[in-house]
Amino acid sequence: MKALVLLSAGHSPTTGNPAPPTAELCAIRLASDLGAETTGLHAGPHADAVRPALGHGLSTIRHLMVPAQADVLPVLADEISRIGPDLVLAGNRATGGGDTGLLPYLLARALDWPILSDAVRLSPAGDGELVVEQALPKGLRRRLHQRFPLLVTVHPTAPAALPYAFGPARRGHIDTVVATPGFTETDVDGEMRPHRPRARIMRGAVSGGSAADRLKAATASAAGGGDLMVEPDPETAARAILVHLRKIGVLPD
Repeated sequence: MKALVLLSAGHSPTTGNPAPPTAELCAIRLASDLGAETTGLHAGPHADAVRPALGHGLSTIRHLMVPAQADVLPVLADEISRIGPDLVLAGNRATGGGDTGLLPYLLARALDWPILSDAVRLSPAGDGELVVEQALPKGLRRRLHQRFPLLVTVHPTAPAALPYAFGPARRGHIDTVVATPGFTETDVDGEMRPHRPRARIMRGAVSGGSAADRLKAATASAAGGGDLMVEPDPETAARAILVHLRKIGVLPD
């Protein structure tokens, strides 16, 4: 079995130092437990951020060198199609600056592969199938059978990553190739504008008539129809507030 683990340029939120996300290190562990021939795959301008993954069970990382603002989706899709792995593993969330978590799903669509999310355990089922144990809300688990090729995102509650080993990290190597980038943000002809909040639309506001008519209607509704209560007891005051909120539509009738 041949597996690829997608690696992102993660950083520690505490120190800012390069640190692969926990879910990606767990993905290396799952691939190792399967006995798969595993290679890391990273697309970006530098490979320093993913180098620590060599100490957690990887012997080789393939680095596709692309500019910082390049769209890595077509680059990764072309490389995965060229390698032809049985399984591609990715973390369910990166720890960079502008990551959205959508890359595995967009990659699966580009490759026309099935994708299963939040895996915590993998086991072979024979006949080209994989059993994926999936994490669900409230601690529930679900087992799914899926044939290869397959893309799987790994949940951080998967078995812990292999301990960091300095020797394998030194012996591991990174193969860097210059890739042809896809779309970049600098290719867009557009204008950056600051966000301006839109005016809130008042419930029940009068939309027709002149400005004077709308002002009169708004002030009339705000000034009329109220009840003056002097030092009411808490229960009476609370009941009056609820009646008012239902009247203006904040609470349902």
